[in-house]
Amino acid sequence: MKTTYPSDLTLQQWECIKELIPPAKRGGRPRTLDMHRVVNGILYVVVGGIQWRLLPQEYPAWKSVYHYFRQWRHAGIWKRIHDTIRALLRRHDGRHKHPTAGSIDSQTIKAGTHPDVRGYNAGKKILGRKRHVAVDTLGLLLVVVVTSATLQDRDGARLVLHRVGGVGKKLVRLWVDGAYQGPFIEWAQNLLRLLVTPVKKLAEQKGFTVLPRRWIVERTFGWFTLHRRLVKDYEVKTRHSESMVYLAMLRLMLRRLAPS
Repeated sequence: MKTTYPSDLTLQQWECIKELIPPAKRGGRPRTLDMHRVVNGILYVVVGGIQWRLLPQEYPAWKSVYHYFRQWRHAGIWKRIHDTIRALLRRHDGRHKHPTAGSIDSQTIKAGTHPDVRGYNAGKKILGRKRHVAVDTLGLLLVVVVTSATLQDRDGARLVLHRVGGVGKKLVRLWVDGAYQGPFIEWAQNLLRLLVTPVKKLAEQKGFTVLPRRWIVERTFGWFTLHRRLVKDYEVKTRHSESMVYLAMLRLMLRRLAPS
């Protein structure tokens, strides 16, 4: 199958995830849709930032595409595929599939008009949501938690570490910025046996400066903004927002594993 749009997966990239796609349910009508085209339709929405109803006719009907996005979100399929490909890419780069170190940070973005969760971040002066993320030392995503923008970074980090699960079972060290100092560091060390190291701004720093370790997670946030659906949070449900992030990172990793 030839690619129609730049967001489409090539045949080589599709082969990397084809076996991870859930089979059709038993007892119902046989599946007639080409799942490669369905996934391409979902990625078109993620990259292009369009509404589902505006999906081009080259893809299956938008209701069918959205149905699979939503169904697999509920079943945790997108994160499962994402985690599998991340482990594969780490091995491809000569790393163990489970990282031992990483970084935690948050990104505040504006939200759409009808979210179920939204709040005001007084520091950034933004009405919207926060993406709390943990990444490995390559900048690859471990877990993302989307919350109201009012939630403090250190409280969001606790949610991240509670949800990181098996992908972070070998984590022993995390780098963070100054917002995570205080009780959070003691909590992570005493409860999770994690060494949390703040990387503070330089005393003479003015404007943006690349800081050791912290720049890795900032680069990951930059990767997010290459996908127009992530520039602003248009999703009603926060779990849908998280799935959009996993899909964006999945596409990025597949392009590394099987370059066009």
